[in-house]
Amino acid sequence: MALTESQHKAINRYRSKNKAQVQYINRRSVAKNFILKDATQEDLEMLLDCIKKRQQELDN
Repeated sequence: MALTESQHKAINRYRSKNKAQVQYINRRSVAKNFILKDATQEDLEMLLDCIKKRQQELDN
């Protein structure tokens, strides 16, 4: 289903007004896809360590 010109404009307006949220969603998607599709055992171990450290930071 093709988007209309007004839909494209609305999407671009949203993206320009919500840059931080759009960036957050994009980064989360990239991270999830890396974990699910490309990560090795070594990558997963490193990421788990990083996640534990980040959780401790957020808890403090």
